[in-house]
Amino acid sequence: MTATTHSATRTRARTGGPKDNGPQVLEHVLGWTLVVLLAVLVTRAGLM
Repeated sequence: MTATTHSATRTRARTGGPKDNGPQVLEHVLGWTLVVLLAVLVTRAGLM
């Protein structure tokens, strides 16, 4: 790896991902809520 490559990757903006700090509990709760809601809608529509 050259010095130019190293500095280019170092200045690159983070686009988000698993290592970002944030409201992880809120994301999990909202994700599972979406899963349950989708399951209820699919069941009520008679698709399963």
